[in-house]
Amino acid sequence: MSVELPLWRALTGYRILTLGYALCLFALTYKQYAHPLGAAAYMAALTVWMGFTWRRTTSAERCTRHFLIVDLTFAVGGILLTPLVDTHARIMDGGPTLPSIWTAGAVLGFAIKRGWRWAAVASALVAVANLVERQDLARDTIHNVVLVWVASVAIGYVVEVARASERTLARALQIEAATRERERLARDIHDSVLQVLAMVQRRGAAIGGEAAELGRMAGEQEVALRTLVSGGLMPPRTAEVTTAPAGAAVTPPAPDGGPCDVRALLAPYAGAGVTFSEPGAPVELPGAAAAELAAAVGAALDNVRVHAGAGAQAWILVEDEPQAVIVTVRDDGPGIPEGRLADAEREGRLGVALSIRGRLRDLGGRAEWISVPGQGTEVELTVPKGAEPEGRGKARA
Repeated sequence: MSVELPLWRALTGYRILTLGYALCLFALTYKQYAHPLGAAAYMAALTVWMGFTWRRTTSAERCTRHFLIVDLTFAVGGILLTPLVDTHARIMDGGPTLPSIWTAGAVLGFAIKRGWRWAAVASALVAVANLVERQDLARDTIHNVVLVWVASVAIGYVVEVARASERTLARALQIEAATRERERLARDIHDSVLQVLAMVQRRGAAIGGEAAELGRMAGEQEVALRTLVSGGLMPPRTAEVTTAPAGAAVTPPAPDGGPCDVRALLAPYAGAGVTFSEPGAPVELPGAAAAELAAAVGAALDNVRVHAGAGAQAWILVEDEPQAVIVTVRDDGPGIPEGRLADAEREGRLGVALSIRGRLRDLGGRAEWISVPGQGTEVELTVPKGAEPEGRGKARA
């Protein structure tokens, strides 16, 4: 049940009860009005309005902006009509307005529906109407005005906080449900797919020949899948980036956003056709930056497989410089013709522009291509140390 539903029910009850109070008050002082028929006409119109619209405040969907405006108009109109139908002496003596405390219901409708800002505006309109009706800054008038203003603004603020809390709770429940589903899938994978891959690896090694190669590939996939199931999700990637090479499973960055060893993210890319070279010491970057760099390397290897051919060999070299981390991806394919990258970007194929250049640009780094037709391609990815993707640093500030 929404946190707003009890508030709407309470508002509906308040409007009905306060209408009854205003009618009783009018009936008891009917003969004291200067123009009782005019006052009776307004009270009759207010009663008819309530009779047709009382269900409007039972839910947020029914309580529209146009209804709130008309409802507030009834309240403000009743206040301004009071000097025309009541005696000046009664007004100066602190007599109630025609709608009396029913007016607060119109203001509270804005508070629940639109929040504290709209409640403040509606309260200000009611305050001006009360001051015009009384034509004097009497203490009780100011007291009533401040009371309505503070109450409506406070309720509007509480409603906004409750809505934000409800959204947070819904998001937490979604994450919990997704986690449970992932755990269920992990159990199913462990009981079926991983066992089959392990069996294929053993049988392929025993048979030999082409079956041994299939067994080796099955073993690589088993390791990759087991790492994914036990270690967590892959680093974030855009839609243009395909999966890592066969057997590759990228270790997730540190969950707390702390330093992450780039070598651990790039090592799983090594395999048949890909040679990985790394320093002997950890190469650390912030977790989010390391994940983006690994995704850019994956995109570069995707290009090698697509454009250099299945038999192409690729090399990954990691260099730890004092101010930056440099990763070079080189292949022995046919190379890239001059101007081909610009043509691909104009044609809407944005794999290089977004998956590689875009990632490095967001990190404050750069990506450079060196390619000679017939001699392969070299991509140099440079990320300054301490870099974070755009938006994350601002969000933490």
